Amino acid sequence: MADSTYTITELAREFGLTTRAIRFYEDQGLLTPGRAGRNRVYGHRDKVRLKLTLRGKRLGLSLSEIRELIDLYDAAKDEQVQVERFLEVLERRRAILEQQREDIEAVLGEIAAFEKQCRDFLAGKGKKPGQGSGGAPGVNAKS
Repeated sequence: MADSTYTITELAREFGLTTRAIRFYEDQGLLTPGRAGRNRVYGHRDKVRLKLTLRGKRLGLSLSEIRELIDLYDAAKDEQVQVERFLEVLERRRAILEQQREDIEAVLGEIAAFEKQCRDFLAGKGKKPGQGSGGAPGVNAKS
């Protein structure tokens, strides 16, 4: 399997990417294909690195974080260093996502309150919401 080689088109097809995306990852130092004349020749190592890159992107990691982790994987004789760094990156990413979730929940709460005020206004219930002195709800509200 280590002797398998792939063209850029084969990798693009297998991973559902464009060849331009693969060349971009190459430009970013994530892939280092060999050359056969003018053609790029990707080996098993490049295929694994591409797979790890796409996993990192799904997790929301930056390309520099992905490159650092992949480079650790290449350089580390002991996987513990890579796993510890990966854990740090995951913990930081989790914290960011949890904060975003809290922010989204707060905004959804505000949206629900404005929706209720608007429905109540349209149904003729109560005073005009989001207003101190008339008008449609939230339209002329001062922050």
